[in-house]
Amino acid sequence: MASVVEQAPPRASLIYDPRVRGFFFQGVLVLLIGWMAYEAVSNAVDNLRAARIASGFGFLEQPAGFDINQTFIEYSSSISTYGDALIVGLLNTLIVAAIGIVLATIIGFAAGIARLSKNWILRKVASAYVEIIRNLPLLLQLLFWYNAVLSSLPGARDAIQLAPGFYLSVRGLSLPAAVFDDRAVLILIAFVVGIVGAFLVRRWAKARQAATGEQFPLGLTTLGLVVGFPILAWLLLTLTGGTPITFDVPVQGRFNLTGGSQLFPEFVALVLGLAIYTGAFIAEVVRAGILAVSRGQTEAASSLGLKPGQTMRFVVIPQAMRVIVPPLTSQFLNLTKNSSLAVAIGYPDLVQVFMGTVLNQTGQAVEVVAITMAVYLIISLITSFFMNIYNQRIALVER
Repeated sequence: MASVVEQAPPRASLIYDPRVRGFFFQGVLVLLIGWMAYEAVSNAVDNLRAARIASGFGFLEQPAGFDINQTFIEYSSSISTYGDALIVGLLNTLIVAAIGIVLATIIGFAAGIARLSKNWILRKVASAYVEIIRNLPLLLQLLFWYNAVLSSLPGARDAIQLAPGFYLSVRGLSLPAAVFDDRAVLILIAFVVGIVGAFLVRRWAKARQAATGEQFPLGLTTLGLVVGFPILAWLLLTLTGGTPITFDVPVQGRFNLTGGSQLFPEFVALVLGLAIYTGAFIAEVVRAGILAVSRGQTEAASSLGLKPGQTMRFVVIPQAMRVIVPPLTSQFLNLTKNSSLAVAIGYPDLVQVFMGTVLNQTGQAVEVVAITMAVYLIISLITSFFMNIYNQRIALVER
């Protein structure tokens, strides 16, 4: 009996193979994107050549020739370059972002906890703050703080004294300026040593608590190391050869304020506007994080005799942080990017200095825009990197 030879099933056409089709369409997409990028670059080069504008980053070494009112480093219009102006604008942006993040976090946590308070007045005031601030444009709030609040302050001769050496006027906030001599670097070293010591003590205390259950006063110890070491170094330096740090305190005269340092109204308005606006969003993030913690945790803490404040501090907030941190990171990034609205009130941040003045004077549009975008991208990536590290440290570890 003749054996039946089984025939192999016919192979399907490559057109119907999902993998082949996937590679084909991805290749077409890559070619399309490459062609669009090539056309964009070629068009930019042709336009620059037609306008007789030299490309490259050599303009950063050219003299700037313009003044910047708020600077935290030495800057002179006669000798500083466009690269120096870039550093000044970047530093102004970073300082505003850092101060704004700290203030917004404090305001947000306070308002978020207050929204869950049993006190009716406190709860309603916090709710009104969140609902009003979140639903008003940030640009409008910046203009309000700058034009309606700070511009109506008295002149320098009638400045409001907030504290000894601190004056608030239409010219901004005048405050004492620290003057350092060569030995002041030892105080900085003592501060760094204190931070390292606090970190080591914290690790030891956590290991000790895990092994024995006994708590260690980390708060007072950290404060003593971080603050005490620099103070001790300052005292020793003062006793051995005079104080290494002196303060130039503002003095209110008949017509003006002299001495000290000055934070211009644009800086104050920008920090206030960003902190209060972002704090309203952080308040909702904090409230949502607290509500995500099971009520049983609060009841268990109360049964152990913990007071409401201790329950919130030691039980609820540590667990809520796992929910709070991811959206909190987004709010930090939003605050940093929203600082670019400083151009509306004349604060010399990165956008106002580099995208405004430098771009208008040099005409290097492609290079200026590319540098500005890269700076904001790097700031955002660094912020996200450290917040992700913190998020991983507080995440639940499953056994």
